[in-house]
Amino acid sequence: MDEFEDFLLNIEDESHRKRMADIINWVSFTFPNLKKRFAWKQPMFTDHGTFIIGFSVANKHISVAPEEKWMNLFVSKAEGSGYTHGTRMFRIGFDQEVDYDLLKEIIEFNIEDKKDCDTFWRKK
Repeated sequence: MDEFEDFLLNIEDESHRKRMADIINWVSFTFPNLKKRFAWKQPMFTDHGTFIIGFSVANKHISVAPEEKWMNLFVSKAEGSGYTHGTRMFRIGFDQEVDYDLLKEIIEFNIEDKKDCDTFWRKK
């Protein structure tokens, strides 16, 4: 059974479920070395045991959590794609296109930046 199957099946709105599945499948295909992990009620991807990116679903959007460092450095890129944000995440509205180039940049940044990280979260 896929690590995220139960999570996806519990998304009631079929179009929201499909959007989340599309994103998860894209990450899995684009970054096959990342490991899937379900924790804190959300699907996430890790590299050598360290957090790379996580997702969650709300009524009107998908939250993307790239970890606070990326948000601090590059929040303008999320804004440039038309996404709203909090301090540790940004939101892709279900009425918005998914900026896969932005997701790719986030994941590549975190993989490189955390290549020597030996903890799940970055140490401050």
